[in-house]
Amino acid sequence: MIDLEPIMISGKEVYPLIEGGKGINASDGRSAGAWAHENCVGTFSGVSPDFYDAKGNVIVEKFMKRIRPERHEEMIDYAIRGGVAQAQVAHEVSGGNGRVHMNMLWEMADSERIIEGVLEKAKGLINGLTCGAGLPYHLGELASKFGVYYYPIVSSARAFQVLWKRAYSNFQEFLGGVVYEDPWLAGGHNGLSNAEDPNQPQSPYMRLVELRKALRALNLDNIPIIIAGGVWRLDEWKDYINNPDIGKVAFQFGTRPMITKESPISDAWKKLMLQVKKGDVILQRFSPTGFFSSAIKNTFLEKLMNRKDGEIAFKTEADNEYTQPLKMSETKTVYIKAEDMEKANRQLNAGLSVIQETPDNTVVFMTPEDWKQMKQDRAECVGCLSQCQFSTWSRAKGTTGKLPDPRSYCIHKTLYDVGHNGSIMDNLVFAGHQVYRFATDPLYRDGIPSVKELIEMIKQGK
Repeated sequence: MIDLEPIMISGKEVYPLIEGGKGINASDGRSAGAWAHENCVGTFSGVSPDFYDAKGNVIVEKFMKRIRPERHEEMIDYAIRGGVAQAQVAHEVSGGNGRVHMNMLWEMADSERIIEGVLEKAKGLINGLTCGAGLPYHLGELASKFGVYYYPIVSSARAFQVLWKRAYSNFQEFLGGVVYEDPWLAGGHNGLSNAEDPNQPQSPYMRLVELRKALRALNLDNIPIIIAGGVWRLDEWKDYINNPDIGKVAFQFGTRPMITKESPISDAWKKLMLQVKKGDVILQRFSPTGFFSSAIKNTFLEKLMNRKDGEIAFKTEADNEYTQPLKMSETKTVYIKAEDMEKANRQLNAGLSVIQETPDNTVVFMTPEDWKQMKQDRAECVGCLSQCQFSTWSRAKGTTGKLPDPRSYCIHKTLYDVGHNGSIMDNLVFAGHQVYRFATDPLYRDGIPSVKELIEMIKQGK
């Protein structure tokens, strides 16, 4: 048994066990409410959450407007209605126990409007707000306005210091804690900086010590650090509990709660996760956000990896190095290196007959079917991100001004589809790097446990 004492989180003493919020639709009001019911912290995702008709059926997103800025407004309306609906479900399921948090992707376009809309219409139902994928400068101001605690997600002490200096020092009262998300182990979008090597993971211990030092220097020693990314069982984290160098901690579980009776993901998704082997989760940079992210290797990811492997540098004019003409279309020819000609021909002969330019003066090859789908996805863009490399949408300017990147994909479409019973092989399936442990975890030998059963096992350190 682990020495696990309740701590103050979002204004109430609860167990320092937190469900990680995963969008789209990988954590919702049902799972969040179940965690809160056990006097822990449940978290639902505020990224395109579901809402319901009068009979309780999910209203599937359907965008009716012709132009992208108008579809964007539809998306915001859906997100606010969904956030309120999930807060209501979580509150009801919790029975008034524990704490209910909402998680938001900061790089989601108009995330501030969505947060404000949900908190305004769900007053008293949401106790805390977690936010990452970017530097959420206005998070403290937004949360404090509604008397809600806020929890920025960072991957280093430096990131928090920047947030504190620029904004949070003015909103200290409702800073509930700091989420340290390990950038090498977490699922979904990761906070790797350009100075860090994705292939050289660092131990979280010293990074957490540095974060606590930074908090103490700011007179924030009472603020808990929430350890996230790679957390599976607490007996592996004994050195982090009651450790004076790290201070008060809580633990966020992202992947393990996905296979519970209350988890909203499909049975096919759960079955896939039970079969994943070590190394099947890939840390890559295909996301249109530009961030690194971790996902299960499947047909969808393999296609992106193969497209990247087939990438070839070019120039628009021939020179001594770029000597070989490559016909991209009836009206455009570029020049590639002689040693890349075989690589180009191999892809063309395999049916990858559509050649598309990337923003980095390279070309990639794809099938006519894939190109047709890509054009359709861009045409149906709803402007889900503040800036999108795939569709070149920019919330601030309407466009990024860059070429759309054919090495990327529509993140809203694929995550929404897999979250609503779509193919688990032909969509992006985010996961943490320890998902392979489901296969050997004794808790899952006799079927899928309830949230209550999972939490009881976690409390025992198992």
